[in-house]
Amino acid sequence: MTGTILNAAAVILGGLIGLFFGQRISSKLRETLVHGLGLFTMAYGVFIFMKTQNILIPLISLIIGTIFGEWWLLEDRLETLGESIKKRIYKTQSGELATKGDSRNQYFVDGFVTASLLFCIGPMAILGSLQDGLTGDYQMLAIKSLLDGIAAIAFASTLGVGVLFSAVIVFLYQGAISLAAKFIGQGFGEATVNEMTAVGGLILLGIGISNLLGLKKIRTGSFLPALFVVVLLVILLEKFGIAY
Repeated sequence: MTGTILNAAAVILGGLIGLFFGQRISSKLRETLVHGLGLFTMAYGVFIFMKTQNILIPLISLIIGTIFGEWWLLEDRLETLGESIKKRIYKTQSGELATKGDSRNQYFVDGFVTASLLFCIGPMAILGSLQDGLTGDYQMLAIKSLLDGIAAIAFASTLGVGVLFSAVIVFLYQGAISLAAKFIGQGFGEATVNEMTAVGGLILLGIGISNLLGLKKIRTGSFLPALFVVVLLVILLEKFGIAY
């Protein structure tokens, strides 16, 4: 839960900075900071990928997981979910999205929903929470905290105080994933955790390339099933006594 608490605190801090000083921070500075974090995220992805004991295991897991991810249209469903929730919560009577001028209450909801979706719907929130719950390692969520903090500055400066309250959703959502992972993963051996971490490193590389640096669009949401495929693969190998 440490990473989740840190993440929620970063959203609040970034939101406060955005409310009081956001207009003084240039968009170029925010963009350059995100790019710097993107480079670091990629380097960290390579670092944790090196925990694998057999490079074929994360490769096979990623291939099988991606097949299931694309079959289930996970990336599309994540994007659709975000848009659907946003439209359902703050549509005006005319059917158009609400704007700042509709009302102060609607303006609050706009900031709250937009920020909550940005911070929660994505592979990094799930991946970091799983790692935090399984191993107690919150480094990935620490990286996400920096990213969310910068984003909160930008959102709060334009969408207002509702952005700060998205920290509650971050805490509940990621905290629930971490607690569930801790409970389910109590029987996992070191090999299973290491291979899950390696797969997570590959997904993190994709996030850095696609979401943070914008070099090429990668459907990272479709990679998520690989985190569960790798667990089954390691368990099967251990059960049949196959060395890896």
